[in-house]
Amino acid sequence: MTGVSLVRNGSIEGALQQKTLKNPIHCSGVGLHSGVKVRMTLLPAPIDSGIVFRRGDLPGQPEIPADWQSAVETPMCASIAGPEGATVRTVEHLMSALAGCGIDNAVIDLDGPEVPAMDGSAAPFVFLIECAGSAPQDAARRCIEIRREVTLSDPERSITLKPGRGLSIGFEIDFASPAIARQQWDVQITPASYKRDVARARTFGFLHDVDRLREAGLAQGGSLDNAVVIDGEQVLNEGGLRYDDEFVRHKVLDLVGDLYLAGGPLQAQVSGVCAGHAMTLRLLRTLFANTEAWIRREMTEDDLEPLQGAIVPPARAVAAWA
Repeated sequence: MTGVSLVRNGSIEGALQQKTLKNPIHCSGVGLHSGVKVRMTLLPAPIDSGIVFRRGDLPGQPEIPADWQSAVETPMCASIAGPEGATVRTVEHLMSALAGCGIDNAVIDLDGPEVPAMDGSAAPFVFLIECAGSAPQDAARRCIEIRREVTLSDPERSITLKPGRGLSIGFEIDFASPAIARQQWDVQITPASYKRDVARARTFGFLHDVDRLREAGLAQGGSLDNAVVIDGEQVLNEGGLRYDDEFVRHKVLDLVGDLYLAGGPLQAQVSGVCAGHAMTLRLLRTLFANTEAWIRREMTEDDLEPLQGAIVPPARAVAAWA
């Protein structure tokens, strides 16, 4: 851009600006599933580059775009893979934090195969992003606006995208465990509501599943430090839950991260029943296969104002979460 800047009050000729990180920042921790200690650095990135993961520990330092085209179905987490075979597992909590904080462009440098679990929520990543600061960029922010309803379902799960302004989510889970049982929660995602109501919700699991998961190569790094662990009717973590309905809130946290693999913020109403990472990825593939169901456009301040009554609770379904 040359000459007079077109930026006025955080917008470019009426459009919202893209944002990146102001400064690099790093952290380290173990991967939830790999158990490998990983050092991670969040770095600023150029306009229109999106979120890119870089495996700094591999020859050539391969880069993998964090989008639905790079996403692969893996058990119990969201993963991405590059053409050279490089992979990064468990990207959903960091992607959720980047989405919640409105970061469009960033490079995520890792010296291992998995994003650090931290405390099992997105709150540590929000803290890192806030410490790094955000920097506006001289380019318009673009969103994916849903134009037609898209639904995926099976007898036990469902997920639906509908036209809407902003991102509103209604989600339901139903577990046989009395410690969880049925929980349903609706939220309009804004930076404030994300940080207050979503980011601190931790991933969770059952004590009786630990041996089976570890035999399958999963949850190698899982502990009471990075997950809520349930034994029968009891939550084993000291201090208990952060929210009375922390379990369903964490599923919303995961969903925000999975949906950010669309390649930008969604303007949509989302409703889900017991849907997980794999179904959300299939939903994105179905969405982008139908060019009449979506449009990519510049965002304006109007897109930050949700419509009244935008949240649509998910349809009731009897489901046993596996």
